Amino acid sequence: MIRCAVSGAGGKLAGPIISAIDSAEDFEVACLFNPNRPGQELAGYAIASDPSEVDADVLIETAHPDVVFDNLAVWNEKRLGTVVGTSGFTPDRLDRLREMWTQDVACLVVPNFSIGAVLMMRFAAEAASHFEAVEIIERHHSTKPDAPSGTALATAMGVSSGGGSSANNSDELVVGALGASVEGVRVHSLRLPGLISQQEVALSNSGEVLSIEHLSTSYDSFAAGAVLAARNLSALPGGVHLGLDAILK
Repeated sequence: MIRCAVSGAGGKLAGPIISAIDSAEDFEVACLFNPNRPGQELAGYAIASDPSEVDADVLIETAHPDVVFDNLAVWNEKRLGTVVGTSGFTPDRLDRLREMWTQDVACLVVPNFSIGAVLMMRFAAEAASHFEAVEIIERHHSTKPDAPSGTALATAMGVSSGGGSSANNSDELVVGALGASVEGVRVHSLRLPGLISQQEVALSNSGEVLSIEHLSTSYDSFAAGAVLAARNLSALPGGVHLGLDAILK
């Protein structure tokens, strides 16, 4: 039985993950953590507000990007294998995490827990070298705290590593009109009420466009990937790893 803790309890991402862990035969919910919800309960479990109360085999971190590094420093000190679902891990933030994280415990940063989104990123990286230009358009709810999304950042890094880049032949009349450049790949972030998660990777040659798109219609789409990551984390070597591709065969 895998004893799993969830940090960021009460957030939109944590809810379906907790439900999935609770219903998985090989898991048990060991602890819920959120220092802003002392004394509260969620899904019948008390929420711990003191990190010293967190005791588990693996932890899934879903806290806000502003506090995630404070949490990760604690989990690292406790030598607690961690799956990070918090968004916003730019190359610089990944480097920062690699510098602080111990090499004898695994930490898996997952920009998107959806299996479909992971495959979208994989297909885009594979296709990138066959096209003259690639651009990413990502859409999320207007309350999302960061832009670009973690999924878009990871997609751009994968596309760049695969040999893809964006064309840059236009002058911006308004700064930002052409989007943000992430390792040579342009990313456009839309924030609109009513959305959860939607991303298109547009790849273009003269005379053709290939569009790879993924849409999440419910936060439930992230639960299966989170459980998969927590279940397989112990098989990874120590240190920081990026994406479900590290465990998805």
